[in-house]
Amino acid sequence: MPATITETVIRRQFPYWEAALRQDMPKVRAQTVVITGCGTSYYLAQVIACAFNARGQAALAVPGAEWARRPECYLAGSQDVLVIGLSRSGTTSETVQAIEASRARGWRTLAVSCEPESTILRAAEQALYIPTDPSEGIVMSVSASLMLLAGLRMAGVNLSGPIAADAAAAMARLDAELAPVLHGRSHFVYLGAGPNYGMATEGGLKLQEMSISYSQSFHPMEYRHGPVSLIDTTSLVVMLYSQATAAEEALVVAELQAKGAVVIGFNGPGDLRIDLGYSDEVNALVCLPALQMLGERVALSKGINSEAPRHLSKVVVLQ
Repeated sequence: MPATITETVIRRQFPYWEAALRQDMPKVRAQTVVITGCGTSYYLAQVIACAFNARGQAALAVPGAEWARRPECYLAGSQDVLVIGLSRSGTTSETVQAIEASRARGWRTLAVSCEPESTILRAAEQALYIPTDPSEGIVMSVSASLMLLAGLRMAGVNLSGPIAADAAAAMARLDAELAPVLHGRSHFVYLGAGPNYGMATEGGLKLQEMSISYSQSFHPMEYRHGPVSLIDTTSLVVMLYSQATAAEEALVVAELQAKGAVVIGFNGPGDLRIDLGYSDEVNALVCLPALQMLGERVALSKGINSEAPRHLSKVVVLQ
């Protein structure tokens, strides 16, 4: 069967990574950094905020609509704030509103977009344009990887090493060995802690969008407090292991396997294990293409065209 447009775009994203690694990044420093976006962009913001905090820069991730309408629920006072808005199209209503509302409050703003001269780039004081694959469809794939890469670089994460090649290899490994793991599975769970939680939520979203399948995302230890009741022989669990807590996460995996689940383990035990070899933050980026391919494979197994996901459009604009 010939590759779909979605699969083709996912596979050819890595030269765009290399170009983004060569781009100059803005210097980021403030009392508090707020990273905002919608959907995928918000989940990437969760990963990026963890990276900032781990390096001593206070940061938080807030959905675009929430930050535009009620920032006081997330941040007390009018301190020195830098608001970073992530929007692939640069026209996402709530994220543009978040940037505009931030400027009205006197906060500094930086916009990141994969469309040149887009609305959000013009709305912010600083602008970062990252070129992406022009064939990318409704579901964010290459652009998601690129905005995460840029956010991690701005946070000061070391992205030296062959990360693009390693991401391609991890994606190929999963794709080659996925079929027997996927067979008969219709209940999907993504687990991750720290920066891997944001990636778990993004992985779950990708699968939902691409394959019209219900998925859930949790912190690993939280999953045992109620949601585990849904595990059975139809369950597929994606565990994004964290270095500091891998041993206890492996115990959770063993418990889920004993209840009938099959597990894909990134950097730890599972029915299919894929080791990446970087820090948790970098691993969140390196595993992303594999998670994108997983969504595409589930879509194909259900006969669903991921280029036209139900109820979705490439740009979300409030009327």
